[in-house]
Parts: sequence; structure tokens; C-alpha cells
Amino acid sequence: MKKRILGRTGFEVSIVGFGGIPIQRVDEEQAFKLLQEAYNQGINFIDTARGYEESENLIGKAMEKIGREKFILATKSMARTYEGVKAEFEKSMADLRTNRIELFQFHNVKTEEELEIILSDKGALRAIKEYQEQGKVIEIGITSHSVDLLDKAIDTDEFSTIQYPYNPVERQGEEVFKKAKEKNLGIIIMKPLAGGAIAKGELCLRFIFENEDITVAIPGMASVDEVKENVNAGINYRPLTDSERAELKEEVDTLDGEFCRRCGYCAPCTVGIDIPTQFLMEGYYLRYDLQDWALSRYEKMEKTAGDCIQCGECEPRCPYDLPIMKMLKRVEKNLG
Repeated sequence: MKKRILGRTGFEVSIVGFGGIPIQRVDEEQAFKLLQEAYNQGINFIDTARGYEESENLIGKAMEKIGREKFILATKSMARTYEGVKAEFEKSMADLRTNRIELFQFHNVKTEEELEIILSDKGALRAIKEYQEQGKVIEIGITSHSVDLLDKAIDTDEFSTIQYPYNPVERQGEEVFKKAKEKNLGIIIMKPLAGGAIAKGELCLRFIFENEDITVAIPGMASVDEVKENVNAGINYRPLTDSERAELKEEVDTLDGEFCRRCGYCAPCTVGIDIPTQFLMEGYYLRYDLQDWALSRYEKMEKTAGDCIQCGECEPRCPYDLPIMKMLKRVEKNLG
């Protein structure tokens, strides 16, 4: 497996990592088989999160059998405050059955206000730095679906890694990746297969790895066959041929018309709907086989796609000219 250095962390990680969202739908035995196969195939980087329900617990039990020291472990929390993140961190440590987290990330930071809370005296960063001093956290990172937010986060010099979506249909992060690389930050790619929308997985991953700014991509995997398919892009890495590039482009072109890149430029919604998250949950529901998980999150939202009043204010703001109102109707039909 080809490896790259995760920026200033110094961690040498497999370019194909293990994304921890889909594992929550398998049982303990299958989770062990997945992690064992991943390790056998050269994967040494695992990314999970407190919000992925059983993911941390299943990964923790599997690592306990395989050997915790064989993996570089990353997890995440949505907590923004000092006390809030401490509670989440202790739960993560217990579920993961570990005494250290190599990379702790602030999960899906959306706004500058959230970032300011994290960085404040009563914010989550202070707590994680305390854990860092105790040796329970080695490095600190941040994840977001907003290029603008990550651009600001990089300037704080508080983070060793960033995590952002990137694939042939979502390329809006390329400039911020260059900036992060110049500051020696590790760059972790979520949604490398566009949330399961791109079927040509190996070609898609090889496209990502052509970008030398990228350190590791973390496709979600819930079967041994998926592990074997994804690792091939890292074990037998080679640049795309012209014919492979044309083949991949043909599939990507079919997505452009109604594929949300979660850039957030459609905001603010007249009635307060978090529009990109509607499409994100729909993707988990339709393509990740995580119906219950996606529905539970959709139903907890204060405003959902069903609250759209079809005012049309969002559509002129979309840089990709998506038919947002039509797409929201589809979300409500699927999840409402």
C-alpha cells in the first residue's frame, strides 16, 4: 500500500484509509472481518466519529482483537464547548477501548461563529489541548463542508489536519488544499466516491491520488469486497489513462445536474432549512444503506425539506445552477 506523511503530524498513513460510517450497519463479527482485511491489505488509518452511533464501539472491539498499535486512529466530535467535548471524548475513549487518540477532529464545523466558540476560553479546543498534554490526544484536526470555514481555520495555526470532500464532481477544495499543504497540514478526503454516487470506485480514488496535496482518502466500507476493491487503488496506484479519464468523466457528467457539493452558497433559506444537509441525509438513506440512521437525523431537524415554501430565493445563489426546489421535493418524498 502506498503511504504518505500526514502533514506536520509525521504519521505515515496508507493513502486509502478506512471510513467509519457504514460499519455501524454490520454486526461485531463482520466488523472484525472488515478491519482484519483492511489491515491485511495495508490500511493503517481509521476515521470514525462519536456521531456514527455504533461505529466507535465496533471499531474498538475489532482493534482490541487485531492490535490497537497497528492503526493510526482518528475520531471526531460535534461538541463545541469545554464541558461538552470532555463528555464526548471520555465516551469515545471507552468505546474505542484505547488510552490515546492519534488524531482528534472537530466534526463538521459549519460557521465562523462555531469556530470562535471552539477557540474560546470555554471552548472545546482548550479541553482537547489538556488531553494532548496528558498524552491522550496526539494531534488535533478539523472537518468541514465549507471551503471558507477551512480557509479561516488554517489561518489559526491550531490544527494539524483538515478533512473535506473531494472527488471528480466535487473539486471546489483544490485551492484550500494547496494552502493547507503549504502550511504542512495533512489533508484527509471524505466522500471520495461522492457519497456513493460514483460507481467507478477505483478510478475515482486514483483520480484523487493524482493530487499530490492529498494525504489520505477514507471511503466507507461495509463488506470485505468493498475493502478489496478500494485498496487496489492504493496498492496498484498508477495515474489514469486517457481512456480511463474519459470513462470516469462520462459517469461524473451524469451527476452534475442534481448533485449538491454542500458549498452552502444557497443559504440563508427563507424558512431556515439547512439545504445541503437535506441532500446529505438523502445520500446516506439511498446510497449507504443507513435508512434508520439518516431518518433519525432528518426527523430531529428543526426544519426539513418538507418545510420548503418554493420561494426560489436559494436557486440564483447556487454556483452550479441546481434545481434546488425540485431536489427538496425529492428529499421530502424519500425521507418525509
